[in-house]
Amino acid sequence: MKKQRLLALFLLLLSFIPCLQAQKKELGQARSYIKSGKDYDKAEKLMTDLLQKDSTCHTNEKVYLMWFTSVLKQYEAANEKLYLKQKYDTAAFFGLTHRLYAIAESLDSIDVAEHGGKKPRLKYREGHARLLNQLRPNLYFGGTYHVGKGNYKEAIRFFETYLEADNQPLFQGYNYSSKDSRMPQAAYWAVYSAYKLNDADKVLRYAPMAMADTAKTAYTLLHVAEAYEWQRNDSAYLATLDEGFVRFPEHPYFFPHLEDYYTGNGNFEMALKYAERALEVNPQNTIFQLAKATSLLNLERYDESVRISERLIADCDTMPEPYYTIGSAYLNQALTMETGVKARDNKTKIREFYIKARPYMEAYRKLAPNEKKKWAPALYRIYLNLNMGKQFEEIDRLMHD
Repeated sequence: MKKQRLLALFLLLLSFIPCLQAQKKELGQARSYIKSGKDYDKAEKLMTDLLQKDSTCHTNEKVYLMWFTSVLKQYEAANEKLYLKQKYDTAAFFGLTHRLYAIAESLDSIDVAEHGGKKPRLKYREGHARLLNQLRPNLYFGGTYHVGKGNYKEAIRFFETYLEADNQPLFQGYNYSSKDSRMPQAAYWAVYSAYKLNDADKVLRYAPMAMADTAKTAYTLLHVAEAYEWQRNDSAYLATLDEGFVRFPEHPYFFPHLEDYYTGNGNFEMALKYAERALEVNPQNTIFQLAKATSLLNLERYDESVRISERLIADCDTMPEPYYTIGSAYLNQALTMETGVKARDNKTKIREFYIKARPYMEAYRKLAPNEKKKWAPALYRIYLNLNMGKQFEEIDRLMHD
């Protein structure tokens, strides 16, 4: 049994010999490229190919160190070109910084595994951390560069590396979360990029830090609300909308979405409550007034709804929705009477409601011609009940087109 184990070990060692020879050859070739002062990209490719085809290289610090050196040399050459105002691919320049971070973090893990994590014995951490800390702004600006180009998948890679460096053992002692004033901005752009990619998890991961970027707090809350909606987490979605509304009551996102949610779910009392809270902030805001009028309409408090809508028309007679609200209030009352037990006794009153509804629905049609789904059925009922044959036939054709 002992002889069998020794034989197996001997055969295993023999299998490593060709791999070690290949590693030595390619490391030597890469070293020659670097010494020549050119072909640094070829040296890098030798190392990435080696890592791809030989799994034993994954713990070989010499391979990673050569890879790091080849990319660093490319970075220095690119930086010199930029300094001399010579043409260079901006995206490629930022990409070199990102690769340096990725390589150094991998090399640091190998270094820790080899030396048991004892800092005094680590060979590369201090020097690499110091160098990469100087290059750190390139990660941020690389991310914003890709945001500007609409390359959100690339952008978030840069921002994640920038933010997650705070948790990397390589950067122990740098305390970026408390010392780097750009962290909240980077977090916001990570949130924004994740939002553009419909990645709810990453939106929520970086949102707490992004909230510290006070210039963009409203937008962070907006993206968080959307992320919760994607996850169908109604309680968190509503809580975020409420926070946004409290902090930014006149922002065009939070209040309308609260109204849409509660109205869509038939909770008209809650929709009215938010409308009244909003009006306490700004009684003159037409969106808030219209929301209250709509909530009152849905609660069948028709007279109150009509009064608010009439005031809105008096202030601005080109706004479509108040006309629709008033017309609907009269139509609803007509329908209630038509279906009631005393419908025959209320024929005159019912006709009066249709007569009152007509000019408002016709005005709504004129001001909102594309809202055919709303005004066409209403006018159909009006013209039918008022025996307006010509107008009825026109609407009937429109509805069946």
